[in-house]
Parts: sequence; C-alpha cells; structure tokens
Amino acid sequence: MAQSPSKYSEAGVDIDKGNLFVSRIKDIVAATHRRGVISDIGGFSGLFAIGNDDLKNPVLVASTDGVGTKLTVAKMCNKHDTIGIDLVAMCVNDVVVSGSKPLFFLDYFASSTLDLEVATDVVRGIAEGCKQAHCSLIGGETAEMPGLYQPGDYDLAGFVVGIGDRNALVDGSDIRVGDQIIGLASSGFHSNGYSLVRKIFFDELNRKVDDFIDEFGCTLGEELLKPTRIYVDSVVSILRHQRIHGLIHITGGGFIDNIPRILPTGCSAHIHPGSWPVPPCFTYLAKKGGVAADEMYRTFNMGIGMMAVVPENSVDDMLHRFAAHGEQPYLIGEIKPVQGNDGQQVVIDGIC
Repeated sequence: MAQSPSKYSEAGVDIDKGNLFVSRIKDIVAATHRRGVISDIGGFSGLFAIGNDDLKNPVLVASTDGVGTKLTVAKMCNKHDTIGIDLVAMCVNDVVVSGSKPLFFLDYFASSTLDLEVATDVVRGIAEGCKQAHCSLIGGETAEMPGLYQPGDYDLAGFVVGIGDRNALVDGSDIRVGDQIIGLASSGFHSNGYSLVRKIFFDELNRKVDDFIDEFGCTLGEELLKPTRIYVDSVVSILRHQRIHGLIHITGGGFIDNIPRILPTGCSAHIHPGSWPVPPCFTYLAKKGGVAADEMYRTFNMGIGMMAVVPENSVDDMLHRFAAHGEQPYLIGEIKPVQGNDGQQVVIDGIC
C-alpha cells in the first residue's frame, strides 16, 4: 500500500533513513563484539554479561566524553572516518587510568538531518577505536534535530563502561616522594584545545586545511585530524604484571590541571621540559600564535598523552615494557615534597 507523505519527514526527521542507517552499520558494529555481548544492535538497549573476568572483587568503571570542536575540522576537511577513534579514545583512556579495562561502548550522534554517508563513516571510526581498545560497541542513539543544529553539523558523545578489581585499582594513593614520572608520547593535539587551535590557524594565520605545512610534513587538515592515541593495550598489559602508583590522562587542562587530580596531599610533580621531544604542531602553534609557555602547558598535552607514576627502582623495567608494547616512553619527571605556602603541586622547570 502506498504511503502518504510523512508530516514528520516534512518537518525534517526521516524515520526510514534512520532505519536504513541501522542496517548499514550492523556489520560494522558486530565486528567489535567481544565475549560478553548478548544483544544485537537495533534493540532498546545493549546487553553485556559480566562475570567473564577472573576478578575477586569486580568494580564497574564508567566515563563519558566528546571530541569538542575537532568536529568542525572534520567538517572542513570533509573527512569523518577518524573522529570516531577520538571519541572512543577520550573515554577509554579515562577508564584505563583507574587500572580498569573497557568492556563496552555506546555513542550518541545528533544532527540536523541524518547524512547516511557521514554517519556511517563516523561509526566506522568508532568501531576502529573500539577494536584498538578491545571493547565492544553495543548500541547508541541517532537523533535528528532540525532547528537545533545547523544543516551539515553534527555532534558526538561517547559512553564507556569498564571493569576492574577493587583491590587493584589505581587511584594515586600509592604515590610517594621519590617516585618517577614516565610520559607516553601523544599523536599530536589529540582532541583538546581545538577552539584555540582553530582561532590561531584559521582566523589569525588565515591557513586552509589543505595548506601543506613543512614543519608538519603534511597538510594542516591531516595534522589536526590525527586520531587521539589509545593507551589501553599497553597499560592493561603492563598492569597484569607490574604495579603502577598513578596514571594520568593528559586532556583539557594539560599538565597543570590534570596531574594534581591523582596526587596525594604533600606531593608535587616536577616536570623537566626537554626530556621528551615536543611535536612540531605545538611549537609551531606557540610561536606563530604567540601563546605563552604556561598557557601551552595548561591547554595541550605537549606531546605527552599519558603519564605513569612508578617506583624509582622500576623505571628501567617500565620504560622497556612500554616500548615493547608499542609506546614511546620518556622519563620526564619525579615526585617531590610540596614546598612553600602555596602548596603548588605541578612544577614545570623554567615555566611555572
């Protein structure tokens, strides 16, 4: 029977297109499923059976995040198949710092009008991120909201649930004076500070995404869309054999705001610039944009996406283990007593 024109479709929401989208991504999503998934995409909820992990006192660990205005760069480049990796990374890296491993992931995709090609590319990226993090994409929400979003715009949010052993959680309480700080290299800007990045590159320097930047060895768009590095594999693998006193995901707030989140009272992190190579994207931005060093360290990861605080006698072993798992580790600082009345918990030599 022929259907009459839909008033809802005329209002900007196409239910049939939404159903087609689900059918398009079904195989992409299924390819991420690990043991524990007991539902298929398309239901009212995603189901995951816990109890498959040999943990004496299991604790569920959850996190949610987005990718900020890096979405704008994806739109400018008309490239949407990596931004989903960023979405997963921002969530799973927050879970793994507690010593937990991700189990499953859900996404939220909102737009004015669903673009099947763009949305499918986004999910491909999410699926790739889930594979890198060894977690399952078990569901999500796709919302068309004409009038709230401008045509061509979309927004993303991600949600991850992980599991850890309550007796083996990493919360920073074991950090002691004398511990050493190992930094793991980032892939670039990751997904933070893009409002400032866009302002400098596009508004002040009048750069275009297809401009080739010699210092980067690629176009500006390629540099800005480098996916956030996912540290799950290396951190989870090492924690099976070695104790890490503290882990820090360097996101918005950079070194200055993130490091104190896990430091016990009386402990201060002293960071030594020059002990790791700062990627050209940061030095270029600081020089061309006139951004002071202290603001750079409070906004960006400066080439270090994850930090591990470890006992002094395990530094060499930890450096070797992280390198063996594909990371680029550097000894970048140590834990000292807090000095002075201000109780400063982060000291970056020569900067702040």
